[in-house]
Amino acid sequence: MARERKFNTVDLFHEAKQLLLEHGYDGFTFSLLADRIEVSRAALYKYYENKEELITDFMIYEMEQFILELKEIEKLNGFEQQFDFLMDLIFTKTEIHHLIKVAVHVLARLERSNVNKEKLEKLPLEMYNYLNSFILKGKEEGKLKSHIPDSLVIGFILQSVAIPNHFGIPHQEWLNSIKEIIRQGMFNNC
Repeated sequence: MARERKFNTVDLFHEAKQLLLEHGYDGFTFSLLADRIEVSRAALYKYYENKEELITDFMIYEMEQFILELKEIEKLNGFEQQFDFLMDLIFTKTEIHHLIKVAVHVLARLERSNVNKEKLEKLPLEMYNYLNSFILKGKEEGKLKSHIPDSLVIGFILQSVAIPNHFGIPHQEWLNSIKEIIRQGMFNNC
């Protein structure tokens, strides 16, 4: 009998992420994942009962990693530096929007009492708290207009990563243009 190959969580989650991005939730299977990490499906079932359990563990891991990186924003002085940091961060994590769609599928399928579901539902609030502190700092420094709702500013910044770059503008030029639009608008002084 062949000895079962070992795998680690980082490799497992990396391949799960790639499969979710390539195939979406419905196309994701343990067979595909087992092939990618060169183990049997049975090896995966030793750790996870089903794909929802694995995907929620993965999503929690991804969100916790993102929040760890986002916490670095607190070390920067001034809203301008924090803004650049946040924009650079979300533009290096462009797959987050695709993964959020997967999370919605998974959350809908999980039982209410599932511990992972509860944790996965709480992590966005933690992320929002860091982002809200960032927005409040911008308003305190007079960099952001105080009458614009915080949630709209956060949403606008986070959704900017979803704007398609149909013409293949180089990444840094694209990012700098989005930062400029957010900072100064797109109208010339009229």
